[in-house]
Amino acid sequence: MTTRQRRIVVPGMLALALAGCAVTADHAPPAPDVPARWSEAADSHTPAENADTPWWTTFNDPELDRLVERARRANLDLQLAQARVREARGKRAIASGALAPSFGARASVAREQESPNAPNPLRVLPSGEVEPPGQPENLFQAGFDAKWEIDLFGGTRRTAEAALADVEAATYDHDAVLLSLLAEVSRNYIELRGAQQQRRIARESLAAQQDALALVRARRAGGMAADLDVERAEALAESTASQLPAFDTAYKRALHRLGVLIGEPPGALVEELRTEASLPTTSMQPLIGFPSDLLRQRPDIRSAERAVAAAYARREAAVADLYPKISLLGTVGLASVAAGNFFSGASALWSIGPSITWPIFRGGQIVATIEVRDAQQQQALIAYRRAILNGIEDAENAMAAYRHEQARRAALARALTAEQRATAYARDLYIGGLTDFRDVLSAQRRLFQAQSDLAQSDTTTSLGLVALYKALGGGWNANPLASPQAPRPSGQGSGTP
Repeated sequence: MTTRQRRIVVPGMLALALAGCAVTADHAPPAPDVPARWSEAADSHTPAENADTPWWTTFNDPELDRLVERARRANLDLQLAQARVREARGKRAIASGALAPSFGARASVAREQESPNAPNPLRVLPSGEVEPPGQPENLFQAGFDAKWEIDLFGGTRRTAEAALADVEAATYDHDAVLLSLLAEVSRNYIELRGAQQQRRIARESLAAQQDALALVRARRAGGMAADLDVERAEALAESTASQLPAFDTAYKRALHRLGVLIGEPPGALVEELRTEASLPTTSMQPLIGFPSDLLRQRPDIRSAERAVAAAYARREAAVADLYPKISLLGTVGLASVAAGNFFSGASALWSIGPSITWPIFRGGQIVATIEVRDAQQQQALIAYRRAILNGIEDAENAMAAYRHEQARRAALARALTAEQRATAYARDLYIGGLTDFRDVLSAQRRLFQAQSDLAQSDTTTSLGLVALYKALGGGWNANPLASPQAPRPSGQGSGTP
């Protein structure tokens, strides 16, 4: 290419490059329609901020903290999510590599013979004689090849953007798995302690009922009680004893699940959690914020938004296939039929120049691909809106359940106090001969039920708080133990809301 030709071609290619930047528009994050206020927390007016401390530590239970840490380090679902992030990163590197020039080296040695019956170029020997056709000869070649596809219309760049959005979506998927893991560990630990508490209450009630049984037996021996009273006392004690296996089953189920969550066999925590402990509770209340806060707090919603960005970029990459592709090709090397003069100046060869390809007719494949990508983009948008609605629904349900359970627990606490007084009165009256033994049995039955109901409500209240934190997306972005295998997206060019 002469100097004059380069002066014409190079500015023209630059002009095409600048024009190509306008072929497709950059992705703009969708603006979802979310309510301004919560229907179940109408008085909330404070935006939710990223927590300074992990939410599960508000229960002030060191055992729970240790289990969470162990689960984060060894849980298999979390490791699988981390592997998917690394896979997405690798695919992004592959897509981004297409933006850079490619270089390759080659070398070959061959002995070849052309057919005398086929047209062959005439070769002149160094002696000046014409070589007869069909003679075997050696061919030595070595050189470098270079290729650079100039991304005039943004197709390669859009493919790289889609791969970047996939990385961010995989990272948020990892965060969603982590959030579910935190809630799952907390939920099963609370259920385990709740089962232990229910079992303790049942044992204490059984002991009280056995004391009453011993009392009525002694009174029967003295002729002061009937056999019917003894039978009723025995029936009540056996009924209470029959509930112990159910509590043991609930305890074992939670124990085994916790073992699997921390990446160990189901029975790995038998000795560690055998000793009974109090149920984790907290007086701290989470910051509810506004419904719009879910767009940045819930990782599943952020992942859905990144899926929209990836679908948009792939659609624009399909549109870019309608336009020509321009590449710069270059070769430099050596070639000779004799090894002795292989490195001489006469063996040098080179070539450089542009290459243009333009799909003029492909049976409608490009247009059909654009339609497919467009449909995929619409699906991603619908999935994004669905994720937002589901997130708002989860949060509204969690807020309603937590608030109502707190009110229920307060009523149950008052009922338990009344039942405790009633049971003491009934026992005193019976000992004094002023009431029937059935009143004592009835009072004990109601007392046990009140204790059990309050313990279950305590468990449900703590579980409701865990569900509320999960629904609000709390915990994943305030994580002192964040895994180095799955760092948070930088946010540059991601278009996250």
